[in-house]
Amino acid sequence: MGVWAKRLGPSREAVITSLRTAVPAVLSLLAARSLKMPEFYWAPISSIVIMLSTINPLTLAWQRFAGTALGVALGALIASYVSPNWIAYGAGIFACGILSSLLRLGNAYRFAAMALTIVLLISHGIPPWTVAIHRRFVEVSLGIAVALMVTLLWPAPASQQNK
Repeated sequence: MGVWAKRLGPSREAVITSLRTAVPAVLSLLAARSLKMPEFYWAPISSIVIMLSTINPLTLAWQRFAGTALGVALGALIASYVSPNWIAYGAGIFACGILSSLLRLGNAYRFAAMALTIVLLISHGIPPWTVAIHRRFVEVSLGIAVALMVTLLWPAPASQQNK
């Protein structure tokens, strides 16, 4: 029976990874809900992205933080002056790429483009800066912070750190 359980059951690494992901996801969810964030789900999503990254969590956290800041700011700026359309959207995505390059943000571009997309294309019925700051940046940053805290308090096993 022990052999079958070993063959069919999850590995020790899978159990640890699952726990290390579930803990910050739940903590982020609870924190976002307790703060009455309207789109609370972005906090646990950000935690999951950081925890399941194949690169250093601190590097990814910086990319996600910087990219989100750039994307929400640019998205809110565009939405404040132009009604969302395919030309404004395409120009915004292009600008995210150029600004990411000029600011030496590298891979943060993908997060900037995603944040701009959410702020610019999803109708929230409230001013774009409110969406950008309160409904995107703060929620994402909360998830990043919780994931980094868990990463510092509960480091990944050595077998996962070298991947």
